[in-house]
Amino acid sequence: MVTVNIPELDQADRFRDLQLTLRDRWKTIELFDNSDADILVVPSISLDQQELQKIEGCEHYEERLLFSLMRLWNPRTRLIYITSMPLHPSIIDYYLQLLPGIPFSHARNRLLLLSTYDSSLKPLSQKILERPRLLERIRQALRLEKSFMVCYNSTWWEGKLSLKLNVPLYAAAPNLQIWGTKSGSREIFAESKVPLPDGSALVWNSSDLALSAADLWERQPSLERMVVKLNEGISGEGNALLDLRPIAKLAPPESSHDDRVAAISDRFNSLRFQAKKETWENFNPRISELGAIVEAFVEGEIKRSPSVQGRITPNGEVEIVSTHDQILGGLDGQIYLGCRFPADEAYRLQLQQLGIKVGKKLAEKGALERFGVDFIAVDKGNNDWDIQAIEINLRKGGTTHPFMTLKLLTNGRYDLSTGLFYSQQGRPKYYIATDNLQKDRYRGLLPNDLMDIIAHHRLHFDSGTEIGTVFHLMGCLSQFGKLGLTCIGDSPQQAEEIYNKIVKVLDEETRTNKSDFSSFSDYAFSYNFVG
Repeated sequence: MVTVNIPELDQADRFRDLQLTLRDRWKTIELFDNSDADILVVPSISLDQQELQKIEGCEHYEERLLFSLMRLWNPRTRLIYITSMPLHPSIIDYYLQLLPGIPFSHARNRLLLLSTYDSSLKPLSQKILERPRLLERIRQALRLEKSFMVCYNSTWWEGKLSLKLNVPLYAAAPNLQIWGTKSGSREIFAESKVPLPDGSALVWNSSDLALSAADLWERQPSLERMVVKLNEGISGEGNALLDLRPIAKLAPPESSHDDRVAAISDRFNSLRFQAKKETWENFNPRISELGAIVEAFVEGEIKRSPSVQGRITPNGEVEIVSTHDQILGGLDGQIYLGCRFPADEAYRLQLQQLGIKVGKKLAEKGALERFGVDFIAVDKGNNDWDIQAIEINLRKGGTTHPFMTLKLLTNGRYDLSTGLFYSQQGRPKYYIATDNLQKDRYRGLLPNDLMDIIAHHRLHFDSGTEIGTVFHLMGCLSQFGKLGLTCIGDSPQQAEEIYNKIVKVLDEETRTNKSDFSSFSDYAFSYNFVG
């Protein structure tokens, strides 16, 4: 995350005044969602680039906001989508053909795709700002009085781009992104009176980190593990686990505070990192660059990681839009892999209430648009769950695109009284989604190859039954063997069955024996010949 604020006071005031026009234009949720508007989508992953590189295929994550294309279901909406490198045409066609009740050509005429043709690791917003002619083309394409800009996350780069184009940014202002950091999240939870694990304030070196860890241990002598978190880590990749049990043998309860600090410092070389190939030698300098906290590790035999998502509208209303049970992996289950919607009925209504508390506090700070809150839930028996908040995401996270895909495809509604989503036909809908279906055997598959497989095995989403799969991150497939998908069903079991079928089909179609491709080779030839 780029944490530089908009530099001059007058720019900060201009940015704030520009954002206030959103409130004046769209006074209700319904008006905002259904109005005549030009939407500028800048899916810039403006995060710390060194942390971002821990995610395989991150250069293709600009595709995660392609669900925005489904906003073209509104025949009065126009949309500009900008990427670092051009998107494969079949990917765009795939999304537009999902639109219910809208002719493909009508939607395509209201979509402008632009690219910087720059594959460097700089944030996309920076690349756009470095290209005056591209900026002018964007400006000329927009009806400024009806435009707003959306992004993956909001930093100084997005703020500057908003001002350059004179287009309001529908996101939390760059100077509010502190509330989406690990330390800022803890402050919001404390102010909102939302339960959270014991932990430390932000520190900037390993010596203070050891002191904070020792203080935490002394407050909770029975603690077995702690989590060390870089303040701006992504998807759990900036986390490390500190096991206190070996240290306890070297520094028993009767040991002095200084002895405990020294023992913890010595143990940093043995931290259990969640990111692949991470080492203390690489991690330690990042503390001085990004800051870090230490937090009690929540133990439990039956433990889950649910989350709640909300949005703060231009007029300051807080709306809960979804709950999920996150699917976590990695060495200690701290890496985000995917999610199930909705969260378990045992606690999803409680998540909503906690989410409203956090959302109201964020709204008081001046935040706008999406926010998500991650929790740890531990089963205490008799359907009683201990729920503690872990962090806030002030960006479009891994649960944003699957839910928005469901909502925009079905034009359904989320019911706060049940925590369920209902289609227009009144059917509750469920899904399982991931950004991380990844296997080496999938490498080399091109987007067109995937389209052939989808068509031959009828894996697409059926708008009639509102059941099936929507794929994303298709640009990751060839180089990284990585794919995203949202499997939608009329029950949790059906959604999982659809997911399992996708995996089985892809595994079968990527067997190394050449004859295994005969199942769709003739179809693929005719498709490419005609198309």
